[in-house]
Amino acid sequence: MEGLGRIEVFDRAMTIAAQFFTSVLPVLILIATLGANSDWFADGIHIPEQSREVLENAVEAGGATFGIVGALFVLISATSLSRALTRAFTSIWGLPSPSTNLGSAWRWLAVVLVLALSLVIVRAAGEPLEGLPPREVWPRLMSLTWDIWVATFVPWVLLAGAVRARMLVPGALFFAALMIAVRPATQAWLPGALETSADRYGAIGVAFTYLTWLYVVSFGFLTTALVGQVIATAPGRLGRRVRGGPRHFTQTE
Repeated sequence: MEGLGRIEVFDRAMTIAAQFFTSVLPVLILIATLGANSDWFADGIHIPEQSREVLENAVEAGGATFGIVGALFVLISATSLSRALTRAFTSIWGLPSPSTNLGSAWRWLAVVLVLALSLVIVRAAGEPLEGLPPREVWPRLMSLTWDIWVATFVPWVLLAGAVRARMLVPGALFFAALMIAVRPATQAWLPGALETSADRYGAIGVAFTYLTWLYVVSFGFLTTALVGQVIATAPGRLGRRVRGGPRHFTQTE
């Protein structure tokens, strides 16, 4: 509880949710303009029929206007999400901010692309497994594995390896366990909420509904990361097992 107040989790979750919305959607549109069908991520993020025309128009307009310079601007702007996440994780782990230079830019871009693909890759890759017995087990197992990997990879790469991957695993496990409940709830609630928002308020209603959902996921992401940090740095037996040694965690480790 002290850590939640220290990292200002409510404010940071809202910042990350907003940055995610304004960073990832343009990247997905950019990917679609490079030849991908817009339906592959429209289905993945449950875009209602009323808003698909807006998306298709954006993709068509992007195909006419995106060039090398435009694509670079989109990717550079999208790294604001990575920088916001970096500030959050340095606060969670009590570390100084990693040095920022051109050599570290690939870390920001890698995180943005991984998070963008996270919206659609689990569903796309899980569909071929849905028919395998036992039903629904394999897609959920794949989602669990992907969530653990993402929740470990993102802080590890943004912190430039300042925190060992094994110390990030407890938080990743908690996040993946949380998403086991969040994903079915999302599938049950989000499509209907988006349809209602689109009917009543148009595209702006869809945007606010997505922001609400992203805020919930961001809050869970930061909270489980903090729980993992508490476990990994605890002086007891569990903390020592996570760290792989008897030492206490320090900021220089």
